[in-house]
Amino acid sequence: MSEKILLTSNFKDLVLFRRGKVRDLYDLGNELLIISCDRISCFDVVLPSGIPYKGKVLTQLSCFWFGFLKGVVKNHFITADVREYPAKIRRRYKKELDGRSMLVLKTKPLPVECVVRGYLAGSGWKEYKEKQSICGINLPAGLRESEKLPTALFTPSTKEDKAHDVNVDQKYVEMLVGKETSDKIRKLSIEIYMRASEYAAKRGIIIADTKFEFGVYNGEVILIDEVLTPDSSRFWPADHYAPGKAQPSFDKQFVRDYLEELGWDKTPPAPALPAEIIKKTSQKYLEAYRRLTGKNLNIDGQD
Repeated sequence: MSEKILLTSNFKDLVLFRRGKVRDLYDLGNELLIISCDRISCFDVVLPSGIPYKGKVLTQLSCFWFGFLKGVVKNHFITADVREYPAKIRRRYKKELDGRSMLVLKTKPLPVECVVRGYLAGSGWKEYKEKQSICGINLPAGLRESEKLPTALFTPSTKEDKAHDVNVDQKYVEMLVGKETSDKIRKLSIEIYMRASEYAAKRGIIIADTKFEFGVYNGEVILIDEVLTPDSSRFWPADHYAPGKAQPSFDKQFVRDYLEELGWDKTPPAPALPAEIIKKTSQKYLEAYRRLTGKNLNIDGQD
């Protein structure tokens, strides 16, 4: 891999709005500059190893989906073309920004992770084994790991900055944002998931589950953050799908599985990843992008 890894940005003449597990956000007044770095987090801990091309895949795949979904829901995306950024930014930081950044509207984010599950995996599978339900939604007995659910489920969770997100039910979401908004984001989340899943299936990918974030802009709920990436979704190759066990994937589950084998206690500091794991993870992200968009990653971010 010849791609230079960007673990963190350091634009001292810009106002840092927030540094997340993967993204660095800068405040431009009414807009935000979002930079997807090559950091990878597992079990809510940022690993010391970066993944080549990861930030560019996250950005460019999100841009693809924002365009695909614009008839379903408005979003915060303005442009990912650095040539359209404010002059002082594009002149100084073009090399760092190309392909891995977006200019977006600044919204008021809703305090909930909007998770949609079409298949029984991850924390949903764990909860089902214990309670035969997910987020208060009762499910039929006898379902297997990775099995397709009778219907796509809205299974929200809290949005925690420093702790693990916690699965909650619809009533909890209503308490946070009100019934009208709660109903709206539930409906939108399921509709987005269904539209994207139908499309991805034609490309040989099963979207097992995913999570969305919404914000309020001028009194309207719109889609924000990233959308339908290997970081926020479980992407399974359809030609290898076999319920009753964990599935191969095009997402960071590959890294989670490796870390589980190490017996790491999931607290900082995280172990470094070996070169082979880094290479294979990068390949999985690039393959997800290729399958879903039908083209190879645009390395410099320009059309």
